[in-house]
Amino acid sequence: MEFSNALQKKKMNNILNISIIVISVFLIVSIILQQRGTALGSAFGGGSESYSSARGAQKFLLYLTIILAIVFVALAVLNLTQF
Repeated sequence: MEFSNALQKKKMNNILNISIIVISVFLIVSIILQQRGTALGSAFGGGSESYSSARGAQKFLLYLTIILAIVFVALAVLNLTQF
């Protein structure tokens, strides 16, 4: 029985690690897509654009990034509690 339990824990740990990697890749892509419309200088704090509200695809990317960040943190905490 202990062998079966250890095998289940190992499978769960592998699934959790793969999930963290996939979510982190999606999070990176969503952040890069948000920065795509701006100039390189503004990515490092420069730029003199006025404030504008997020609309359409930009708003969707913002919400997607927030959700992915929350899921990423939750999975990371879950991964820490397994040990």
